[in-house]
Amino acid sequence: MDFNLKKLTSDAGVFFTRAVQFTEEKLGSAEKTELDAHLENLIARADCTKNWTEKIFRQTEVLLQPNPSARIEEFFYEKLDKKIPSRTTNGELLGQYMLDAAKDFGPGTPYGSTLITVGEYQSRLGGAEREFLQTSAINFLTPLRNFLEGDWRTISKERRLLENRRLDLDICKARVKKAKQAEAKAACEGDAEPDFQETRPRNYVLSASASALWSEEVDKAEQELRVAQTEFDRQAEVTRLLLEGISSTHVNHLRCLHEFVEAQATYYAQCHQYMQELQKELSSANSDTYPNSFASNANPSTSATCPSPVSSATLPGVSPPCLASTSTPGIAREPSGPLKIQDVQQPSTGHRKAKVLYDYDAHDTSELSLLADELITVYTVPGMDPDWLVGERGNQKGKVPVTYLELLS
Repeated sequence: MDFNLKKLTSDAGVFFTRAVQFTEEKLGSAEKTELDAHLENLIARADCTKNWTEKIFRQTEVLLQPNPSARIEEFFYEKLDKKIPSRTTNGELLGQYMLDAAKDFGPGTPYGSTLITVGEYQSRLGGAEREFLQTSAINFLTPLRNFLEGDWRTISKERRLLENRRLDLDICKARVKKAKQAEAKAACEGDAEPDFQETRPRNYVLSASASALWSEEVDKAEQELRVAQTEFDRQAEVTRLLLEGISSTHVNHLRCLHEFVEAQATYYAQCHQYMQELQKELSSANSDTYPNSFASNANPSTSATCPSPVSSATLPGVSPPCLASTSTPGIAREPSGPLKIQDVQQPSTGHRKAKVLYDYDAHDTSELSLLADELITVYTVPGMDPDWLVGERGNQKGKVPVTYLELLS
């Protein structure tokens, strides 16, 4: 107990002395040993590496697990050195809900069978996500965490030791300086009694001359200075070697970054493949009931034709819709053959006014070109595709797309 009390007292005295020394260095009243430029650059580079690695690590955690509660739970499991329990992904949970709903609605119904198909693919997407999360955690997050919690802590510890050695060295330099000043003063004043408070109290033989006492004090202070300098140089070398290892850390993190990108590419490729397969299955299953569903995606050769740019009279931020070309299967566009616009007569009832939203250029003689903001008369005829209407403007008549119009009451 006595030993601990003495150690506590000693540590408190050292802490107070260094606090005073830090303050004097900030005020410029105390000497400060500067590190060499190479070591300063290594320290700055290490600090930059630590800061950005920490930011990248935290944001990657958010990317892989957006739920903060789940991240906190995983953090505690890691600190307790316990295995993190398996967690169902959102895709897997959605897929299970769809499969359960299909059982209630009836697997034989169109809606139930489609729910089963989509639910199975959602489960596959969730499984791909799970594999991506696990791969990214092992190949990317773990190396970054090992650096922050392992290598960086070692570097920080050695840097603190280096700072303490520097402070000890500066104290010894100040002691030597004061001792030499006191020795010179004693030599000028003769056999004056030394002021022991200027350096540190020691048990000297008071009968000796003041000059001899100060000479002995200078010798001891210089010896302590040499020891402090040796310890400082040794610690500076240890710290320098650790800081130079940051270059190998960059190489390791570069490799991990490539693996992370590879995992992302694999995950997104799997998702794209699953969605393409799902679209094909839905297109095939619903072709009888919904002949237009997913047809444009099932045929990769489909080309789309967009109208000319919207004029300045159209609403800002609104782009005109695209219409599929006449060769696109599944996108209903009235062929020019069966319907002769010239023979169509305006019905006595059922016609109404419409405002044109976008400019539209007719693709053949059966269509009517439109200008934004103009008013035309529109009506439908039996057998005509519901996406199209017959429009009249004066003596001009032709088919017009519904999506380019705002029907007025």
